[in-house]
Amino acid sequence: MSTNQSNIWKAGTLVPLVIFLLFILVPVWGHFTDHNFYVAYFARILIYAIAVVALNLALGFGGLVSLGHALFMGLGAYSVALPAFYGIDNGWVHLFFCLASCAVAGLITGAISLRTSGIGFIMITLAFAQMGYFLFVSLKQYGGDDGTSISHTSQFFGLDLGGVYEVYVVSLILLILATWWTARLRVSPFGMVLRGARQNARRVRAVGFPANHYLLASYVLSAMLCGVAGMLLANLNAFASPSTLSWIISGDLVVMLVLGGIGTVFGPVLGALAFLGLEEILKMFTDHWLAVFGLVIVFIGLLGKAGIAGFLESFSRRKAGAAAGGAKQVKGAKA
Repeated sequence: MSTNQSNIWKAGTLVPLVIFLLFILVPVWGHFTDHNFYVAYFARILIYAIAVVALNLALGFGGLVSLGHALFMGLGAYSVALPAFYGIDNGWVHLFFCLASCAVAGLITGAISLRTSGIGFIMITLAFAQMGYFLFVSLKQYGGDDGTSISHTSQFFGLDLGGVYEVYVVSLILLILATWWTARLRVSPFGMVLRGARQNARRVRAVGFPANHYLLASYVLSAMLCGVAGMLLANLNAFASPSTLSWIISGDLVVMLVLGGIGTVFGPVLGALAFLGLEEILKMFTDHWLAVFGLVIVFIGLLGKAGIAGFLESFSRRKAGAAAGGAKQVKGAKA
């Protein structure tokens, strides 16, 4: 068996591939059973997974611990809501405002935040997100703190993202592409520089790479992808609210990434599914689900910074090591 084939059968790769297969089957199952609620629920998981993939680019590869990514999700959501308020349903217009606003906001906030590091970076990104939150709360003409409903969802060549199945399929395709892109980026020269800067930015600069420029580029790309997730979420809910910009959303994204595995390829998908899935399951059994949820998160956190993805990889290594040890014993017995 070749190396590529053996890698496919590792638990760290096989489990996420099975999950993606199940994601593909969800709308088929929903169509035949008429369970649209679960299709919408899994669409929400896919959208948050896209946002976590975006955060992984900044935090997982660049080591930029951001508590301000809710700002970009909110900008994406209002990139749909504000044009829709004036009757504009052209999805390309929504997408343009989403990418442009997130790119500008990411460039400005990233350039300022990168002048600091550690706890300073965390607090500045949090402050920018809260500034965005209070800005949209103050826009009373667009609903203020109550948010605003979206009557004109994004239209792309006749494709209306106001439909649950349409949002689901688009979100799934984007998540697959984003995950594939992450896998390629991780081993690309750009990704190598980012990972090097996370370990020791001074040494990266010493060999001739402008580490801050690479980190800023990753932050802006992360902001734009996170904005697309916010745009999809606004279409799914047909609603945009300043609560999307809350620091709680930023914290949830960080927790999802930690659960799934920081800097891993499939970690964002595993983390979003574990976080939102466990939340829904615990709500079925107890009103005090938050207490149980916190203990579960602590337990998974003890698995290490690689999270669920790291646990699956270590399981595969232990299994391979046990198989190799058994083969050696058999060979020794024959000898």
